[in-house]
Amino acid sequence: MPSRADYEKLAAFRYTLRRFLRFSEEAAAAVGLTPQQHQALLAIEGFPARNYASVSELAERLQLAHHSVVGLLDRMEKAGWITRGSSPDDKRIVLVRASPEGRNLLRRLTRAHKAQLRQFGPEMIASLQNLH
Repeated sequence: MPSRADYEKLAAFRYTLRRFLRFSEEAAAAVGLTPQQHQALLAIEGFPARNYASVSELAERLQLAHHSVVGLLDRMEKAGWITRGSSPDDKRIVLVRASPEGRNLLRRLTRAHKAQLRQFGPEMIASLQNLH
């Protein structure tokens, strides 16, 4: 059975995490993106060993249903933040890349997030370690 201390430690960790997530949401909004659009750009540019991803890979990374990702990508493509094309190996697979404008927005957000993590990072690590 969880103790009072367990609840307090978990609450402290969630509070620290939520403060960072709120910063992230507000930073994305300040450059005209939703949090999901920011996460999509980050998932594309940060995909291991390459700077593109399939729609299915993005659905997994964003923890969204495939059709929800397609709608998200439709809006992002219309805004000029991503491009889509067929895989040269399998035309059924749609590959997504960040456009130059999308990469520029992501660079700005990444700088802001790295600065914020320098501030919140130690607190997040400490509260996570306290959960053990």
